Amino acid sequence: MSQPQNRHLVLMGKAPRIGRVKTRLARGIGLVAAWNFYRRNLLSTAQKLNSPGWTCWLAASPDLSRFTPRQWPKLWTLIAQGGGDLGQRMLKPLHDLPPGPVVIIGSDIPYIQPQDIAAAFKVLRHNDFVFGPSTDGGYWLVGAKRTPRVVDLFKGVRWSTEHALSDTLANLPKGCTVGFVKTLSDVDEAEDLKMLFQTRHQFNHVAGPGAAVELVD
Repeated sequence: MSQPQNRHLVLMGKAPRIGRVKTRLARGIGLVAAWNFYRRNLLSTAQKLNSPGWTCWLAASPDLSRFTPRQWPKLWTLIAQGGGDLGQRMLKPLHDLPPGPVVIIGSDIPYIQPQDIAAAFKVLRHNDFVFGPSTDGGYWLVGAKRTPRVVDLFKGVRWSTEHALSDTLANLPKGCTVGFVKTLSDVDEAEDLKMLFQTRHQFNHVAGPGAAVELVD
């Protein structure tokens, strides 16, 4: 079993700049409200998941933004996402980080809790890969044991479609073992945010009262 310091949690994040984050969401609720949601949720996620049970890495985009740490949550080690599509950027920490299992998540999953991350690392004790499916056919979490080697799981994946998870699973080597943690919802569109507000009454907490008014008006 890996020791806590050899477990790596990677949070993929964009610098919280108006007009540069959650652009699909912004089409439904406006640039400022989408930025406000993203900024608050990024901070909330980082605060919730900061734990001595794993090493916390924040993969920042654009790469140079890691040199202005004020805009990022504290207590996370900033690393560059690098170039390429989402798959290439998620593959980078699998190659670059020190030995030990790696779990990667996005910064737009309001429901995520520390026990979800702990569950993913537990799955990796006995499996080569772990996924957290999302309700739209993609996944909010992916993790790899990385032994005996790093595998490119992301080649040819149709991102932002209902095929993302199935495409990724099709890339896994024959004979490998895969486990899953619970299904969660991410927030990409205004409808996702409305559902979050209606079902959990959390919108005011993660996006702020002003954004809530804009959403429901």
